[in-house]
Formats: sequence, C-alpha cells, structure tokens
Amino acid sequence: MTDEVSSGHGPELRTDRLLLRAWDPADLAAFAAINADPRARQWYPGVEDRATSDASVQHFRSHHARYGFTFWAVEVLESARGPARFIGSTGLITPSFDPPFEHADPLVEIGWRLHPDWWGLGLATEAATACLEHGFSVLGLTEILAYTVPPNLASQAVMQRIGMHYQGVFEHPKAQGAWWGPHVLYRATVGGDG
Repeated sequence: MTDEVSSGHGPELRTDRLLLRAWDPADLAAFAAINADPRARQWYPGVEDRATSDASVQHFRSHHARYGFTFWAVEVLESARGPARFIGSTGLITPSFDPPFEHADPLVEIGWRLHPDWWGLGLATEAATACLEHGFSVLGLTEILAYTVPPNLASQAVMQRIGMHYQGVFEHPKAQGAWWGPHVLYRATVGGDG
C-alpha cells in the first residue's frame, strides 16, 4: 500500500515501512558516505567524492522542479533493524544519455541506491514498488525502464520482484568500451504486459 502525502517540496510517498521524501540538508553527508562506499558502488564506474554526490542531490531537486518526480530520500519509519532518518535514495528520473533502444516518450528510469547496512530487508523492493505505482497511477506514464550491468543480480532480482520484464542487453553510450558498458534492460508497462 502506497500513500501520497504532500510536503513543501512536492509529493512524498509513504509505504508500510518507508517514507520517500524531499531531500534535507542533513541527508547530504549520509548520501556522500553511501557514494564513497565501494560496496554500494560495486556496479558503477567507481566511487564518488563529496562534491559529485552533492551535485547529484542538486540534480534530483532540479529534476523534481522540472518534471514533478525524481529520486527521493528514503527514510525508514520501522523495520526489523529499527527506524533510520536516511538510508539512501529511490525514485524515477529521466536518463542523461541518448538510449540505443526503443522507448516511450518521456523515457523514465526507476532506480535505487541504499546503504549496504540496510540491504536484505526488502526495502529496495518496497520503495521501488511505490515509485512504480506512483509513475503509472499519478504521473500517467505508460512505461518505466530499469537497467544495470549483467553481474548485478541483486538489482535484477528487485526489477523482477516489482514486475519488470527482461528486454535484452545494450551498450551504455557513456561507457566508451569500459567494463561497465554492457547493460541489461528491464521494462514495466502500465498494462503489466512487459
């Protein structure tokens, strides 16, 4: 069950255990710690420094102002490990590259990045489910995509659990021959037929 509540910075999404909310200045240091953690960044080109991490949050804020959706900060209201003010981000965003595959317009990606201490509780699945529902029922999107490198089986498992369907492999245009170039593509459609 997902409830949409309003804040001064746009909609927030509330699930049984989570609040997906607007970013707070206090979140920046915690997000930078996640982005500097090799475990959290294992399937990305590398770790990020504080300035790059802070710039990402500013991009998320600007994206919300422009499109009405973004990657939200994830707060744990209750869980087997207790509550937490900030554990990462989950949401919807438009990619910053020209995709080499067919897609609806606008192209919208779903993604998640949680602190490794909070893995294994189903929180990414719960947050992503809320974002997917919001994208289809509130934003009126017809499809939402997700992608990652093939060895990232944990993220692919989340994609499958939230009802996304495997579409094949593409070469990420920004990789330019790097190890992280091949990406698997998953798709969810408003009718659920993949």
